[in-house]
Amino acid sequence: MALESRITQEEIKKEPEKPIDREKTCPLLLRVFTTNSGRHHRVDEFSRGSVPSSELQIYTWMDATLKELTGLVKEVYPEARKKGTHFSFAIVFPDPRSKMYKLKDIGSTVSGRKGPDDSMTLQSQRLYIGDYLDIAITPPNRAPPLGPRMRPF
Repeated sequence: MALESRITQEEIKKEPEKPIDREKTCPLLLRVFTTNSGRHHRVDEFSRGSVPSSELQIYTWMDATLKELTGLVKEVYPEARKKGTHFSFAIVFPDPRSKMYKLKDIGSTVSGRKGPDDSMTLQSQRLYIGDYLDIAITPPNRAPPLGPRMRPF
């Protein structure tokens, strides 16, 4: 008899996280890929050892929030500092059943505004060391593509 886990996103968010002492814990290298098109990279761009050219390397901790990562990206890309710029985050990870990668949307932030995903952490979204982070940046004058979290009622 096979057992199947049915953990929902709400349960993942509610799970208490162990606090990380950033003075005593070594940071991890997070490879971040960005686009200015408002769309994430295609998963086939991560195949056969190749990755997109728009790579940022960020040293951070598993308790880093999406808002914190947004601030780090804005330091590198001044055009992303404009109020209303939309940042959509996804984890890119290898699929253990195939030789391909998968992309999992984890949340979004908006520059200059508070949002429900601001305090979401990498740890709460099950990022593993070695996974990539893909960030689709949408300028404020262009509407972000409607994703599952952004659809109107």
